[in-house]
Order: sequence, then structure tokens, then C-alpha cells
Amino acid sequence: MIATALATTARLISGASVEWRCSPHTDAQRIYFGNHSSHLDFVVIWSALPPRLRERARPVAGRDYWENGGVRRYLAGRVFRAVLIDRAPAGTASLESARASIKRMAEEMGNHDSLIVFPEGTRSRDGEVAAFKSGLYHLSRLRQAELIPVYLENLNRILPKGETLPVPMLSRVVFGAPLPARPDETKQAFLDRARDAVVQLRSPR
Repeated sequence: MIATALATTARLISGASVEWRCSPHTDAQRIYFGNHSSHLDFVVIWSALPPRLRERARPVAGRDYWENGGVRRYLAGRVFRAVLIDRAPAGTASLESARASIKRMAEEMGNHDSLIVFPEGTRSRDGEVAAFKSGLYHLSRLRQAELIPVYLENLNRILPKGETLPVPMLSRVVFGAPLPARPDETKQAFLDRARDAVVQLRSPR
């Protein structure tokens, strides 16, 4: 009941219209990857999913934010079932810690769960989609799951970086077609193609 109430509240605050260009009804494990501009991003994606998919979708989020306070800790652990990872300060992350985080994400999927990830690694201030970091590439090689691009429109204005209270206004969530697998693709080619798949979902300007 808490999850349902929270999903309804998130949709009301974000005013999100949802567009599906892939099936909203599937038993396949998925990795939803989207642009990142707000602390509301994973909540809005999670709330936009049909209940059957929502109960199997686990957001990947920073431990430092979601374990800061009892309410956030409860929501992350008991409602979202979030996969919390340790984020090193910019420029200090080691290759070993990055690999450990990706391995943990893959293991947390188990045989049934899907993940919600943000390959930019940090929130955008201007709403533009930054270059993707390598984590999505390595995760896609560890788990044979459907890769679903997601574009979030206007979330950076509803809860801008540095703000704590959302401003209700309209937004849009677009779930794109699965990104086709290309086994021989280079890491950079994959990351560029994945980013393009997200960017192509936004409304023409």
C-alpha cells in the first residue's frame, strides 16, 4: 500500500505523461537507463511502470544520499528495494571499486529483478544528456537483460539540483525500444549508441 501511494504521489507531483515504445507487459529482466537531472528521476521512472513491472524494478542509487535520514533509509530499503552503492568523490574512484559496484548490481538482479540506472553518473544542471560512463557497458556484458532507454523531460525544473522541495509541473517519461545487442561492438561505440537512444526520445525543440 505504501508503494502504491508513493507511486501515485510521484505521478501527481511530476505531472508525468508516460509513453511506451516497448512492451509495458513482459517477464523479461530489463535494465532501464535514463538521463539524470534530479533526485526524483528514479522515483518517476519507478512510478511510471505498471505495478507488475514496478515490483521487480530496483533503482541503483547513491548510499550517501539514501541512507541520510530514517525516512530515506526506509524508502530505499523497504519500498524501492534500491541497490545502494558507495560513490567516491570526483576523481578518486578506483577501478577496483567501480568493478565491485558493477558486479554487485549484476548479482542483485538475481533471476527476476530489473534495474534502473543513470549512466551519466551525476545529475545534469542544464538538462542536456552528458556522455555515458562505462558502467552500463560492463553491466550489459554481465547480464543478458533487455536494455531499455528512458528519457525524462522537465524533471530538472521540478526538482533542480540543490533544491529540496519539488515544484509541481508537467513532465514526460518515454520508454524506448530495446537497444539491440551487438556482441563485437567496442565499449565507446556502445556508450555512444546508448546515449543516442536516450537523446532521440526527447521532444523536438
